[in-house]
Parts: sequence; structure tokens; C-alpha cells
Amino acid sequence: MYSDDFSQAHNQERVSEDVYSKPVRAGKRTYFFDVKTTRGKDDFYLTITESKRKQERDGSFTYDKHKIFLYKEDFEKFQEGLEDVVEYIRKNCFNGTIPIISHEEQLQEPAEDSTLAAAPDAEEESPADVDKKFTDIKFEEL
Repeated sequence: MYSDDFSQAHNQERVSEDVYSKPVRAGKRTYFFDVKTTRGKDDFYLTITESKRKQERDGSFTYDKHKIFLYKEDFEKFQEGLEDVVEYIRKNCFNGTIPIISHEEQLQEPAEDSTLAAAPDAEEESPADVDKKFTDIKFEEL
């Protein structure tokens, strides 16, 4: 059985209907939160898909996709786990505030690592100026 045959057979076996979809664009990645019905259409589940566009050597584009299936009995524990690790990162990795990078900044390819070599006559920013660049992230229920 060829991989295309396997994929088609797998897709036919997994017939489900999209009920709701919420795309979240984040720089070079897009996250899709999709509510789907089960085969019997009597229950629902969530798929979270990360999609990242890649340029191949020949100039064409492909998409790397990673998918998580999340079932209703796991929603609460998943949300608790996500909130826990985000809070850990906030407190232990970023001293209380996760830096927010604008969409435009995420799309730009850095020419060189500017964090390592600052201009010699560049003035240092005050803590108040640095705080203005960051915003707290609040996670709400899925």
C-alpha cells in the first residue's frame, strides 16, 4: 500500500464534520482551533493544528503541520496544565512578564543577532521604557 493510498483510506475512515474554526495567526505560524463532531455526530472534540510555511530549495512552499486531538473529558486538565506552564515561564523565565513581539517583528528575518552586539553609542533603556514594550497574556477558557 502506497502512502497516498494509506492517507486516503485513513481520511475516509475518519469522517467528521467541522462545527467551528478559529485561526490564530502568530508570525510565521498559524494555529487552528477546530471543533469537530465524532463519526456518530453525537459528540464533539477539539483539534489544535500548528501550521508553519516553509520555502523549499526550488522556491515552492510547503506547510509543516502538527496536530493535537483533545477530547471533552480532557479539556479541564489540558487548560490547567497550559495555565500552569505559562505561569511557570512567566515567573521563572521572564521575571514576571512575557515579552510580546509584534506580528511585523515576528515576520522579519534578523540580519544578525542584535542582542549580542549593541551599537557602542546606543543609550540603555530605562526599566520604565522596557516595561512599556511588554504586555501580560491572559489565557481564557478553551
